[in-house]
Amino acid sequence: MSAHCQDRIKWVARYIIPAEPQVRASLRASGAAPDVIDDLIQDAYCRIAGLADFVQIERPAAYFMQTVKNLHRDRLRRERIIRFEQFTETTDPFVIPFGSEIEAEVGARRELQMVDDVLHSLPERCREIFRLKRIEGLSQKEIARILHVTETIVENDVRKAVKALQAALRGHDMKDESGQHRAAHRERAG
Repeated sequence: MSAHCQDRIKWVARYIIPAEPQVRASLRASGAAPDVIDDLIQDAYCRIAGLADFVQIERPAAYFMQTVKNLHRDRLRRERIIRFEQFTETTDPFVIPFGSEIEAEVGARRELQMVDDVLHSLPERCREIFRLKRIEGLSQKEIARILHVTETIVENDVRKAVKALQAALRGHDMKDESGQHRAAHRERAG
């Protein structure tokens, strides 16, 4: 074994291996599955093993963490899969702000009424699951336990509610745009 290879092993043992528990904890916190975590860690070790020169790395633990994060991001991009729970936890509010305060108030009230109408048109269980998830902030597991249903049912009902709201908002936006176009056309014609 060459001296360079022995130096690399010592460097990994001194700087990278002690950082592994923190990197694993970060991946667990991001929701990565245990087998995915193992794969990402292994891929990061392979990348580090393939480096031409590792001595220039000033902060090896941070380098290791960033390498794993990049690998995780690339993996998600390749899979083109976004967990529905991540989507529902990070979506923007349904009420979109308008220009002036008065217009914003009127627009927000209209949209709130439309959201309320859509929610009331949903089946009771679907509406209750959506309320518990989005308004009360409960997890899918908690909702499933409270309502005595499976987590899949919770996920599907939240998805149904979100789709119904998105469709209603798209329809609302199209009506607003067409109304604005008609008003602008009348001004030009008049």
